[in-house]
Amino acid sequence: MKSSFILLFILFPCICTNRMDKVEDFSITHSPDETKSRFAMLDDVRILANGLLQLGHGLKDFVHKTKGQINDIFQRLSIFDKSFYELSLQTNQIKVEEEELKKTTTILKIKNEEVRNMSLEINSKINEIIDDRTSLESKVGGLEQKLNGLTHNLPLPNELKEISTLKAIIEGQEKNIRDLVKVVHEQHTQLDQQKTQIKDLEEKLSYPTLQDNIDNSVSVVNTEPDVIPYLMMNTTNNMTSDKNDPPTDCNAIYLSGQTTSGIYAIKPNQSEPFHVYCEMTEEGGWTVIQHRMDGSVDFDQNWDKYEQGFGKLESEFWLGLEKTHAISRQGEYILHIDIEDWKNEKYFVEYIFRLSGKESDYTIHLHQVAGDLPISTNDQTGMKFSTKDRDNDKKDDFNCAQNYSGGWWFNACGDSNLNGKFIRVRPKGRLERRRVVNWKLSKGNSLYLKSTKIKIRPSDTGILDRPS
Repeated sequence: MKSSFILLFILFPCICTNRMDKVEDFSITHSPDETKSRFAMLDDVRILANGLLQLGHGLKDFVHKTKGQINDIFQRLSIFDKSFYELSLQTNQIKVEEEELKKTTTILKIKNEEVRNMSLEINSKINEIIDDRTSLESKVGGLEQKLNGLTHNLPLPNELKEISTLKAIIEGQEKNIRDLVKVVHEQHTQLDQQKTQIKDLEEKLSYPTLQDNIDNSVSVVNTEPDVIPYLMMNTTNNMTSDKNDPPTDCNAIYLSGQTTSGIYAIKPNQSEPFHVYCEMTEEGGWTVIQHRMDGSVDFDQNWDKYEQGFGKLESEFWLGLEKTHAISRQGEYILHIDIEDWKNEKYFVEYIFRLSGKESDYTIHLHQVAGDLPISTNDQTGMKFSTKDRDNDKKDDFNCAQNYSGGWWFNACGDSNLNGKFIRVRPKGRLERRRVVNWKLSKGNSLYLKSTKIKIRPSDTGILDRPS
């Protein structure tokens, strides 16, 4: 349109000059033909003027439209400049915060390494003290034998002095051991706090190796859990019942009038006596066979440990398959499970249960009777117990206990595991989720747990056949 306007602008003077010349000739000659030609030229001028007018209106509209588009472009450029400036400010702030987090992480790594070195040194000192104590106890034992042999002769003064000196040394060593154990506990608490801090920083900075470093440092402090032993009794045959024997289970203790929860000695029928933790409730006395609450005990143990029991009855422990079988074979028992997830939601479930003996690898039989927890252990009923060194699960060419941590009544690895790895953060990968303490829900999801408790007491429902 713009080029058409320029062409008309150039041609218009020429046309007008030509027509004016013809008008002058017409004024001189005044012939009729010339008059008609003059009016024809005026018509052409009108047509041309009308075309120029329409062209002008079109150019005006085009100019207004173009001006509006240019203003719109300028507004968008202004908004873009403002947004770019704000993003620049936010980027600078994020960079500053990231630098601060990196510095904090570096400091925590240094502190963690110092604590790790201190733990190694303390463990070394404890081992030395234990060796010294063993040596001293051996010497004292030899001296005590000599004293017992001297029935008529009094010991020499130098021997008495040596005994007193050795006893004083042993007492001093025991005090040192208690002090070192206290220091180790404090260091363990500090490690847990630093582990939590580093995990928070790891989630912000996406450093996946920090968690591994913390796990490795904590594993230095964790020691092999103690075995829960049988008690030594001054009887010739522990397999027979006697009126002076301890009660057969915690419920028998409760019925005798003891209503305070705590550690008691029991002696099931045809078994040696041993200590258990009894939880006394309005329903009766429960014998606790498993407890998890803080991760202080490593549950990734072999078959012998799971058979004998390990841990500390006042904190985390596994009573032992052999002891649990000795209790449950006395009759029909209820198995009660309490769990709590990391959202502080609590659930429970109860089963009538029976546990077979060693010859069948402690096969478990369950029948749910109560609870608000979605069914999960149906996968375990009728299953043998498995550990990392004894594979009894139903998954071919795959040891569930070895790959997913902890001993349990595994079916095909996809079920629950209350003896898994204890961690304080939500597991990320699929393999890690199966290794931790978890309870599989009926819809396929799982609850990740921070505490569990398994306990048993007698029942008279008669749902399951009693063991022979």
